[in-house]
Amino acid sequence: MRIISGTHRGRHISPDKNFTARPTTDFAKENIFNVLNNYIDIEDAKVLDLFSGTGSISYEFASRGAESVISIEQNYKHFAFIKQAISELGFKNIKTYKADAFVACKKLKGQKFDIIFADPPYQLEKISEIPASIFDHELLATDGIAIIEHSANINFSSHPLFSEHRQYGSVNFSLFRNPLQVDDTKNGAQI
Repeated sequence: MRIISGTHRGRHISPDKNFTARPTTDFAKENIFNVLNNYIDIEDAKVLDLFSGTGSISYEFASRGAESVISIEQNYKHFAFIKQAISELGFKNIKTYKADAFVACKKLKGQKFDIIFADPPYQLEKISEIPASIFDHELLATDGIAIIEHSANINFSSHPLFSEHRQYGSVNFSLFRNPLQVDDTKNGAQI
């Protein structure tokens, strides 16, 4: 896997061949970052990377100038790899934690992230609970964007903050937006 853009563009990261995480393909990663660039300024963004796996998405955000990236990974071997890669790549803007993503969302409650990226194992039984874990704990900043990577048989379109679905090869992304609240000066209501 490689970092596609930014300060570390072209750098290759090679996890052990026995690594069990499924990194987002370079093709899918490049396309979803092109979409993100149209919606939000990655530079100076606060990012939460849930189910980090190899850390590929965290490195990409850090390379593109994100202010801070919090990387959450439960598997110790994967967490240790991410920690080592962060050190080797010299990223000062990534912090990684060994934790269950759902527990981490509870502990981070009220902290605001401009971008939240979740790449859970496709067979995760609680995959449908990820949007609730993000939005019930008020983690997404106003006008922020959350992205969940998933298999083709998952459909998040009924969620009230669902924005759109993108597919690149066998990789599917559902995007969620936390819309900007605008003051209605006529009646003082928030819309």
